Amino acid sequence: MLHSLNNSEQQLGGFSFQNCRRNAVLESSQSEFGSKVPTARKTGTTIAGIVFKDGVILGADTRATDDMVVATKNCMKIHYIAPKIYCCGAGVAADADITTQIMSSNVELHMLNTGRPPLVAMVTRQLKQMLFRYQGQIGSSLIVGGVDVSGPQLYSVYPHGSYDKLPFLTMGSGAAAAVSVFEDRFKPNMELEEAKQLVRDAIAAGIFCDLGSGSNVDLCVITEGGAKVLRAYDTPAVKGKREGQYRYTPGTTAVLSRTITPLPLDLIHQSVQMMDTQ
Repeated sequence: MLHSLNNSEQQLGGFSFQNCRRNAVLESSQSEFGSKVPTARKTGTTIAGIVFKDGVILGADTRATDDMVVATKNCMKIHYIAPKIYCCGAGVAADADITTQIMSSNVELHMLNTGRPPLVAMVTRQLKQMLFRYQGQIGSSLIVGGVDVSGPQLYSVYPHGSYDKLPFLTMGSGAAAAVSVFEDRFKPNMELEEAKQLVRDAIAAGIFCDLGSGSNVDLCVITEGGAKVLRAYDTPAVKGKREGQYRYTPGTTAVLSRTITPLPLDLIHQSVQMMDTQ
C-alpha cells in the first residue's frame, strides 16, 4: 500500500515525459513504412479589430493561399456568430469556417433555451474551451467582437485555447505590420469614420507587407443598433495597367550563332481513330 502511495505522489505535479519514448518509437516506425510525420502548414491572413466610441469594428483581407499558391482572391474571413457578434478567422480556412459555424449554431440554441441575447464573453469561453479540447489540432486563430449588455468587447482566441481582451487586436501572418499602425494611431473613443479608416489602413499594411495577405479589405461595423458587413470596402492593391506594347519584329535582335541538330526518327506504327460525335 505504501509503495502505491509513493508512486502516486511521484506522478503529481510538474511535466510528464512518459510519452517521449512512445513518440520516438512511433516516428521510427513511420519512417520504416515510408510515411512522414505531418508538419505544420504555412498560412497567411491579416485580421484586426478595434473598439471605438459606439461599438466594434472588425477587418480582414480576402486572400486565401495554399502554400505559395493563391487559391482565391475574394475569401470571406468575417463570420456571423449572432446578430451583434461576429468573428474573424485566420489560419486554416476550413477549420475557421467549421469552427464559427458550430459556434453560431450553439449560440442560436443558447438563445432559444434562455430567451436572452448572447454575451461576447460566453461566445469567447465556448470557443476557447473547444479549441483547448483539440490541443491545437484545429488551426483557427480568431478575433471575436461584439456589443452586448456590457458594451463593446473585443477578444482574441488562439488555436490552443488561450485568449486576450484588448481595445485593439491583430492576428495572422500580417499581424506585425497591422499592429504597428494601431500602436501609432489608436486612441480611445474614436469616431466611426476615423476608426474605419484606421482598421482599413491596418489591413492594408498587412496586405503590402505580407505575401499571404492580399486583394480587398472587408470591414464589419457592430453597434448597439446591429451589425453591418462592408464587403470589399477598399482595394488597396490594384493590378497595374500595361502602358506599352512589347512586341518586336523578327530580326530586331541579332543572332550571333546558329546550330541545327537533326534528330533521326523512325515511324513504327500509325493508326487513325474516328471520334464518335453522336
